[in-house]
Amino acid sequence: MRVMAQLAMVMNLDKCIGCHTCSVTCKQAWTNRTGTEYVWFNNVETRPGQGYPRTYEDQETWKGGWTLNRRGRLALKGGGRLRKLLTIFSNPKLPSLQDYYEPWTYDYATLTDAPAQEHTPVARPRSLITGQETKVTWSANWDDDLGGSKATAERDPILKAVGDKVRFEFEQTFMFYLPRICEHCLNPSCAASCPSGAIYKREEDGIVLVDQDRCRGWRMCVSGCPYKKVYFNHRTGKAEKCTFCFPRVEVGLPTVCSETCVGRLRYIGLVLYDADRVLAAASTTDEHGLYEAQREVFLDPNDPEVRREAERAGIPHDWVEAAQRSPVYALINKYKVALPLHPEYRTMPMVWYIPPLSPVVDVVKETGEDPEDRGNLFAAIDALRIPIEYLAELFTAGDVAPVDAVLHKLAAMRSYLRDINLGRDPDARIPASVGMSEEDLYDLYRLLALAKYDERYVIPPAHAEQGHALEELATECSLDYEGGPGMGGSGPFGEGSGAPTPVAVENFRMLRDRQTADTMASPEDKGERVNLLNWDGKGAPQGLFPPRSDGDPQ
Repeated sequence: MRVMAQLAMVMNLDKCIGCHTCSVTCKQAWTNRTGTEYVWFNNVETRPGQGYPRTYEDQETWKGGWTLNRRGRLALKGGGRLRKLLTIFSNPKLPSLQDYYEPWTYDYATLTDAPAQEHTPVARPRSLITGQETKVTWSANWDDDLGGSKATAERDPILKAVGDKVRFEFEQTFMFYLPRICEHCLNPSCAASCPSGAIYKREEDGIVLVDQDRCRGWRMCVSGCPYKKVYFNHRTGKAEKCTFCFPRVEVGLPTVCSETCVGRLRYIGLVLYDADRVLAAASTTDEHGLYEAQREVFLDPNDPEVRREAERAGIPHDWVEAAQRSPVYALINKYKVALPLHPEYRTMPMVWYIPPLSPVVDVVKETGEDPEDRGNLFAAIDALRIPIEYLAELFTAGDVAPVDAVLHKLAAMRSYLRDINLGRDPDARIPASVGMSEEDLYDLYRLLALAKYDERYVIPPAHAEQGHALEELATECSLDYEGGPGMGGSGPFGEGSGAPTPVAVENFRMLRDRQTADTMASPEDKGERVNLLNWDGKGAPQGLFPPRSDGDPQ
């Protein structure tokens, strides 16, 4: 057993209202720069829909993620080192600008400089690429509120499996919102695809980052990521991606998208996992077994043996305690209501989702029946196969049973709490019907509906003694070891160049202290500090040594 820690996220899709606040705040914090106009580390997609970039889930076209070769071993779907060597100067498996969108602005000078006239002037869109007038036809959120319409849904790759059952009429179908960030996978195919070894997975918390000094702009990582969450900055010639706001989480603060989420649908916590079991889990032959295989990789932080191995692996004690209080672990392994996004890509993603019950509730409500009644909800879940099969294609590689189980738990929670809220005696048969106790069902309700800030975000701050490890920019992914399929290390692609960029955790602690201090320039203990820059080298500088009993310095 090789215990490692991973920061992870769970999103409750029933709470997402599609306001895009998370997208905008992330954009302002991380990609509000030249060359990143089309880059959205966080975007919110409407489902059914094509996603961003368009049809990114069609891996027959984009060749992202992993697959099993003839010998049953993991291999990159886009090809190994030889294939990358042959195509290193011409990578054909890249989304085009049209698959993203052509960045634009508006001719605001027409509005500000136009003379008085009979008709109001119009600021026409202009391309940020060519500077010429352009027609806006697509963007990161173009699917918004178009779930089920013929304009977009017919090209949704997920609907290929269930498309014959869906009538593409907006009023007769279903929709929900799907926020997406980088999955920070346990087995990242982007890191394995990088010829320069520039993408690495941090050993201490599992966050996947790009070393800008080592990146050479080959863009193999863009092809290798099946979620298409690695972007190319055409100004700097470097790859960029979601950083999980590591400067914030290192001081115990949640990511920007989580902090600003209007629906409070995001949960962040620490998960302990057995790194020695990652390869076997990702190599599971049956795609329907990948979800359970990944769940089994996670370790119970309350297990004494796991705690001993974590201590032996150098994981701080307060991190283990944070894993015990982790809402992510509770939602994934205790209550079993969170599911991974596209486990069939075999990257073992670490951003999980609680599938929405709302499409089923809406259908029951439209019939005039009570949408909170257990019998009605359970019957609707069993009858409405279209949204459930669609959710299964998203979260369980097409296996309907886990999605059914989650939706039944959510329906049982609604019915059980409805009785309590109306002052009726709770029915113990409701939680028993989904294999849960009354206490567990109520605890699940508190976590999903009433959880406070410190319950939703259990983020242990980095330790000062880990500062050196944080500065060492490793280039290994979880499977980059002898016999593993990782692409890092020595060889024709593994050697990176350029000096690592130091990242000191003390800097971020000092930043937080400055932001919370009464005055930006005068910390509370400034009078007790010694300023050696003003010392002339003679005698003892004031404040360097404690005063003697007679009051004179030593």
